Amino acid sequence: MTESAGLDVPLRNLDRLTEQLAEASSAAKLSYCGRVLEAARRVLLRPDGLVPLAERARALEAAGIFAGTDWATPAALLPGLVGNTLRYGDAPSVVLESLSLLRLLEAARSEVGSPTLPAETAHHFLTQVLALNLDRLSGASSEADRGAAHGLGPAVDRLLAFLMAELGAENLLAPLVDEVWRLLSQRPLQVDPVKSMITQIAVALARGRIGAGEAHLGADRLISALFGPSGLSRDDPGLEAYRQRLDGADDIALQAEAAAMARAMHDTGLVSDYHATLVTWLVETGRGAALPHALGLSSTGLDALRCYEALVHCLIREAVRPATAQAVLGLALMLERGILYAPPVAPSLWRLLELPLSPAAEAALLAACGPAEPARVRMLAGVLMLLGNPLGIGQGNNPTCQSARALAMWALNDPDYLLWLLTNALRHDRVVIHFEGQPLDSALLPPGLVSGTPLDADPVSVLLVPQIDRIYAEMGRRVVGRGEDPHRWINPELHGWWVGREFHIAVDIATGKLADHAGFLRRFHAGYHPLHNGNQIVIHPQPAGIAVTDSLGRFVGWHAIAITRVALDQSGEMRVYFFNPNNDSGQDWGCGVVVSTNGRGERFGEGSLPFGQFASRLYLFHDDGLGNGEVVSVPDATIAEIEAMARESWAAARQPA
Repeated sequence: MTESAGLDVPLRNLDRLTEQLAEASSAAKLSYCGRVLEAARRVLLRPDGLVPLAERARALEAAGIFAGTDWATPAALLPGLVGNTLRYGDAPSVVLESLSLLRLLEAARSEVGSPTLPAETAHHFLTQVLALNLDRLSGASSEADRGAAHGLGPAVDRLLAFLMAELGAENLLAPLVDEVWRLLSQRPLQVDPVKSMITQIAVALARGRIGAGEAHLGADRLISALFGPSGLSRDDPGLEAYRQRLDGADDIALQAEAAAMARAMHDTGLVSDYHATLVTWLVETGRGAALPHALGLSSTGLDALRCYEALVHCLIREAVRPATAQAVLGLALMLERGILYAPPVAPSLWRLLELPLSPAAEAALLAACGPAEPARVRMLAGVLMLLGNPLGIGQGNNPTCQSARALAMWALNDPDYLLWLLTNALRHDRVVIHFEGQPLDSALLPPGLVSGTPLDADPVSVLLVPQIDRIYAEMGRRVVGRGEDPHRWINPELHGWWVGREFHIAVDIATGKLADHAGFLRRFHAGYHPLHNGNQIVIHPQPAGIAVTDSLGRFVGWHAIAITRVALDQSGEMRVYFFNPNNDSGQDWGCGVVVSTNGRGERFGEGSLPFGQFASRLYLFHDDGLGNGEVVSVPDATIAEIEAMARESWAAARQPA
């Protein structure tokens, strides 16, 4: 057994304590168990600790680590309870659950299983656990996961990914395919976890263990989108062979090839390496007539391409590689948005193309994205992705919802300002934003919530989030002592002039109790509900705060989102559409409040809820003041229903005396 040097000491300590536990009397085992679990926790936290920990799982079981606990009888365990334990349990419970899963993995690998569980039963149990926790396998962590008191969220995510890699995706095909399509419907900027899931699906199908059916068809569409989306790439020939086929293609074949690539891209939100190769080949060889077909452009995008052809070709040459294939989708969506027609945007992009990266910026991008492509390529690709799909950005496993939301809102509302900030970060390793007339220089400020480079974020976030986070923290320090929620002053100054200056909050800052909740809800209707505000629509997305609750309706924490619009869905229900900087907007907030991301009129990256359900989790919002602060007439029964939904969840302990 070979272990890394960094693991040697914690593993020796775990082995020593395991021996002591095994030799301890029944009465003394309890005191030893705590020490063993702490030692196991230290190993579990290590990215390379799962394999040696799995190898020790049976020895730990034999030593009595599960004795006297709910895990003592594996046959009585319920897979439906595992997810809640991993999310909401304390650290010892999470470690015990993890050790139990690794114990079952060892049993599933064996021909006969373990003394306490047959191999087939262990395998079935684990597949059920994985199917019920696919959200964590996608790489998207919820606020509840991130804020869990045990601090083991990333370790749990690695554990589940490890289990699926060991067991294979064969028994998870249908739920796994559904989960992939659900995630892709949001068009995330970061698709590596999704690509990994599709690859596992492809391996399962290649082994011939999956029968035909609806899930099989959905899987085929995903696999072909990555590995063979067109006629010349259908057999996955490899990039060099594919380029040779392109060299021999006539104009008709080339147009068909380009159209097939675009269909697959816009259908799934995934861009194949072959697609990136095609786009760069078209520009390099002067066959650009097929480029609009390869990007799948409408008349709007085609006009933008024709007006800014030199810029687009330069962006393709500098930013598009197989390793940055998603930039093709970003480019297409950016052209469709028409933002190049805004006078400052095209010159800002030309400036970025000529701008050298500072050593610190280059080091950050290489640390986050790897050395496979130059940092400059990663940066430009990241810009295209964010400008094309602003609501696809995610905060990763970082407490930076404010900064991620700011980047999304700038990319959506004020792209030239975003490019100006990025230029400063690349050139000077700093960002300057004014607060109440005073400049705040990120280079002169202490770290905020993020102390280093966020490694699980898109390239623009890698460069800007640490800078914005410092400034956000400093704004918070400057309003301490004002006796009100700091976001009253921070949100308009941080995000832009278009943030409403009227500010409303549902809780009393001093006590944390609800304060005139009914009036708060009526003001929200007056500001945002078209049937109660004279049919006034949301012009600029507005920052708002929600009280996040877990799937049991329990309060998790305050979270920054942006309300993008309010409108009727296809069934005639009034819904609030919003951007959640979490990597996955589709969350279960408990008590029947489940966020929809697809099928209810959502645009890419939006989540939505019926107006009342959204209002039940809202605690802070801004208003433009055009309604003169009127409190509109909303049926008392409607307000009472929303108040009841809040009381049964986050506001349960916040009732005023």
